[in-house]
Amino acid sequence: MSMLTRFRSPRGGSPFARLASMVPDGASIHPAGPRNALFFTTLALLAFGMLIQLSHASTTLPAAEFSSAMGEQLVFRLAGVGILLGGMFIGPRGIERLIPAATVLCTLALVLVFVPGFEQPINGAHRWIRIFGRGPSIQPSEIARVVFVLWVARRCAMLDGDLQSLRHGFIPTLLMGLLAGGLIFREPDLGGALLFLLCFGLTLFVGGARKQHVALVAVVGVGLMLVALSTFSHVSERFAVWTGGSTNSQVTRASEAMASGGLTGVGFGQGGFRNAGLQYTQTDYALSLVGQEFGIPGLLLVVGLFAAFVWFSLKLVLSVRDRFTALAAFGLTLSVALQAMVHLQVVTQLAPPKGMALPFLSDGGSSLLASCLAAGLALGAARPRDHGPAPRTAL
Repeated sequence: MSMLTRFRSPRGGSPFARLASMVPDGASIHPAGPRNALFFTTLALLAFGMLIQLSHASTTLPAAEFSSAMGEQLVFRLAGVGILLGGMFIGPRGIERLIPAATVLCTLALVLVFVPGFEQPINGAHRWIRIFGRGPSIQPSEIARVVFVLWVARRCAMLDGDLQSLRHGFIPTLLMGLLAGGLIFREPDLGGALLFLLCFGLTLFVGGARKQHVALVAVVGVGLMLVALSTFSHVSERFAVWTGGSTNSQVTRASEAMASGGLTGVGFGQGGFRNAGLQYTQTDYALSLVGQEFGIPGLLLVVGLFAAFVWFSLKLVLSVRDRFTALAAFGLTLSVALQAMVHLQVVTQLAPPKGMALPFLSDGGSSLLASCLAAGLALGAARPRDHGPAPRTAL
């Protein structure tokens, strides 16, 4: 039985059935093609990200700091490639037994961001921890998004039809997501919490949960936004900037930086000099730097690479025969794609200002390594030895 036939099975209420209907009957997708294409697309994004970080460092850092900064950047990106290859070799099945323990550890890490001795508050936000009070900081919410996607994929596969039971299947599953999402919201990180819940909810939906049940996740998201607007002043200020009721110099400079690139860009290494007042171009506004230095071709390249990432991810998911690994691959690549979409929307002012790294391109160790882990495990879902017998029910 082919993957596409399985998606069209009588119980195929899954959204994947609609995706499979786009492919002619009898057709099949060999996993090697999309796997290889997705792998090289990810490497291209990592390489272009190194180029962006090189440009930023060369125009903003003194010579004495440049070498160490680029050395650290190179180490993180090589580590990312190692994690990508490791995840590709192991795959979701290889770590399936570790998922419950990893979920507990991630939840504990989300709590530790508030514990003295572990917490590392920055600008009033508790999003990072330092292990034993030294060494590099870690942002647990980035890792939690990957781990909880694996957890919900595993739970959907285990529950099968019972997932459609509100009391015995869906609610217990949802409560785990709300616990982690609530901790991220409390940091405070409204954008991170909404992104987490969106990945969690869409994986549940594709995994077979009822539409009306998944709508509860959307209700929770709206509730978090209303609470944030009334509780956190920075959130209400950002919404005011987005709706035109206020101004923000950072947002204005980011737009000016991108616009100044024009059609062809100002040239590699020139953006930092011309916009010394624009902060976070290496992280939250990486796309602005791309637009300024490389112009329209650079922006089209980045958007095209992420579009290719989404397309090959979809083909990879449709090629996988195992229910759990297919769901895991879907949720993992979805988390990367949605994060990229939020970054693009923020920089182009289609969404309220929000500090969100551009996967594979932005600086930030936790985000970079988490994105590589997500992509690597998704690639590992296409391993031939992970393709067990076709499940009896549709994904």
